[in-house]
Amino acid sequence: MVSLNPVQILKNEAEEEKAETARLSNFVGAIAIGDLVKSTLGSKGMDKILISSGRDRGQIQVTNDGATILKSVGVDNPAAKILVDMSRVQDDEVGDGTTSVTVLAAELLRGAELLIGQKIHPQTIIAGWRNAAAVAREALSKVAVDNSADPERFKEDLLNIARTTLSSKILSQHKEYFSKLAVDAVLRLKGSGNLSAIQIIKKRGGTLGDSFLDEGFLLDKKPGMHQPQKITDAKILIANTPMDTDKIKVFGSRVRVDSMAKIAELELAEKEKMKDKVEKILKHGCNVFINRQLIYNYPEQLFADAGVMAIEHADFDGIERLSLVTGGEIASTFDDPESVKLGKCNAIEQVMIGEDTILRFSGVALGEACSIVIRGATQQILDEAERSLHDALCVLTSTVRESRIVYGGGCSEMVMACAVMKVAASTPGKEAVAMESFAKALQQLPTYIADNGGYDSAQLVSELRAAHNSGAFTMGLNMDKGEIACMKKMGITESWVVKRQVLLSAAEAAEMILRVDDILKAAPRKRVPDHGRC
Repeated sequence: MVSLNPVQILKNEAEEEKAETARLSNFVGAIAIGDLVKSTLGSKGMDKILISSGRDRGQIQVTNDGATILKSVGVDNPAAKILVDMSRVQDDEVGDGTTSVTVLAAELLRGAELLIGQKIHPQTIIAGWRNAAAVAREALSKVAVDNSADPERFKEDLLNIARTTLSSKILSQHKEYFSKLAVDAVLRLKGSGNLSAIQIIKKRGGTLGDSFLDEGFLLDKKPGMHQPQKITDAKILIANTPMDTDKIKVFGSRVRVDSMAKIAELELAEKEKMKDKVEKILKHGCNVFINRQLIYNYPEQLFADAGVMAIEHADFDGIERLSLVTGGEIASTFDDPESVKLGKCNAIEQVMIGEDTILRFSGVALGEACSIVIRGATQQILDEAERSLHDALCVLTSTVRESRIVYGGGCSEMVMACAVMKVAASTPGKEAVAMESFAKALQQLPTYIADNGGYDSAQLVSELRAAHNSGAFTMGLNMDKGEIACMKKMGITESWVVKRQVLLSAAEAAEMILRVDDILKAAPRKRVPDHGRC
């Protein structure tokens, strides 16, 4: 009798997880990620401390922003990685709802795990989910309100959206002040939605309440020594060019000289080259020169003699934004002054913020440009305040583009859940079970919001469901009193775009993970030693 050895397809160190094992691995990873961030959901959500290792060892972040938490936590599970990427896309697309989208996807998969345990096929579950997502989206569109025709009401909607977004952040204590500040900044953009025109500067000292909006562009730099400290009718040449060649820097080569006088000649030649470059720059007719790179002492002195304000080492983001708001172009060669477009502004002067002096560009070409200065006690507070304000600005610009709003406090989720449940009741077959599971996942969001406030979530969510089933579509959770209330009267509104993106992204990501029935890990590539090299 001939014994047959099993045929080995994969390399020795390659791994494969099949069917139930692969699915279980995905469910566990995704649910763990959802459980990680669900306690940050809602206006009473808790913060996380993130301690970095590696190069920035010991550096800490304190945040409740879902995208920041997931981006900072290293994950190895493939399903967890999909949810992390999804939250990042949510952050890039609309700026808010990163925690909601992760928790919803995780809850969908938690429900799917139970359904698969009941021997319902993944494709049946996916078909039910797709029907449910379509019903939920339609229900969300029906309850959306659009007040863009009335500027006063639309501005109030924007303020309410900003308050709702900031109420779950570190800025919740000052949400009235920061909401007005964010809305004023976004309305200055006149519908362009170009967030690059809004500069955010963080300065330690003072309190969050000392933050302010400046109708100009602020650059956290100083002019060079003995140069003009104030310029009116500024003509700005913005450059990205080396201005440090007055010192000898000959990389990768060796210069051999037979006397010190020869070194002096080399240095003199370098100085002459630099002098020619500065003269070319001055021929452009600018009275302000801003460089991305360093400006050494000799060119700084030449600019001072010519009465030009020279600013060095403007950070890249700053110089790109400066180019946008002043209407200038970034130059790197200076042989053709006619082809270089100079930036313009009415005045450049130094202003004091706390103990720091920074430059203020007023009357810039792009009239909608402005700067928000955030003050705070520690760097962690400043960083979290910037993330919170960035979320609010992103949501507001999305709302200006797509002006529909929906009500928050778990109201929108319950509207969608009740609509899905109603359709599921009249749907035959196993797909109805998947649709009910989708509705239950939506109901988990208000459940976690109530739990995070320390309230009885079972009681509140059942009251909320009963209210919606009886036609009260504006009812949601009042997290100050721990009861259900009318979100319209309370002014708790959210952007329709954010809610729609949460629904679609979570459904798509959960469906993608549920489709997987095999996980293959490739064998690591071996390094072949190069014996020819000594």
